[in-house]
Formats: sequence, C-alpha cells, structure tokens
Amino acid sequence: VQLQASGGGLVQAGGSLRLSCAASGRTFSNNGMGWFRQAPGKEREFVAAINWRGGSKHYADSVKGRFIISRDNAKNTVSLQMDSLKPEDTAIYYCAAALRASAATYAGEYKYWGQGTLVTVSS
Repeated sequence: VQLQASGGGLVQAGGSLRLSCAASGRTFSNNGMGWFRQAPGKEREFVAAINWRGGSKHYADSVKGRFIISRDNAKNTVSLQMDSLKPEDTAIYYCAAALRASAATYAGEYKYWGQGTLVTVSS
C-alpha cells in the first residue's frame, strides 16, 4: 500500500499550488482522506480532511477559505488546492488515509501515510 504525494514546490506569497495524492496497492474509496503538514521545528498539524464520499470536509482554521480538498474515487486520488499562499504555509505536506470513512482531523485516526511533498512559500 502506497500513498504518493506530489505537486509541491516553490511559490511566491499569494500564489497557488495543487497537491495530489495517488494511492496504489488498494482502494481507499471507503476511507476518509486527509492532508497534514509539518513545518521545520514544529509538530505535524492537521490541514484538511474529506470523508469517503466527498460530502463532508474539515479544514484547519489557518487554511479555511484558501485551501480546498477534493477526491476522485474512480482514480483513487485526493487533491489539495492551495490558493493565496502565505510564508507560514511553508511545510512538508503529507496525505493520509484514515481507518474509517469519516473526515478525521486527528492524526491518530490515520493508518496510511505518504512520504510528503515540500511546499515553500517565499515572501
């Protein structure tokens, strides 16, 4: 089972990036999916989550109104559209698959983790 995150890079403040996470080895169409991030010297934090059908989404307060999580169960992928990026969004972003179908916000509820993709926002 593998989750492969991609789409990170260097962008100026105010810019946009779209992260993608492709799952292989099994389908996650019945699992909630999420994005977390870890900035240098800080703990991993929740960013966004989506339930198995895509009808329920949760966001960290710091990204509400700027980030949108979506999923395509037919392609076994989950994406994170990030707009109006800020320097404080700089971090390694991880996608994860939850144990259950709901949009979980706690890292302990996730069983499968991708390797992360680096997002750097310059001021």
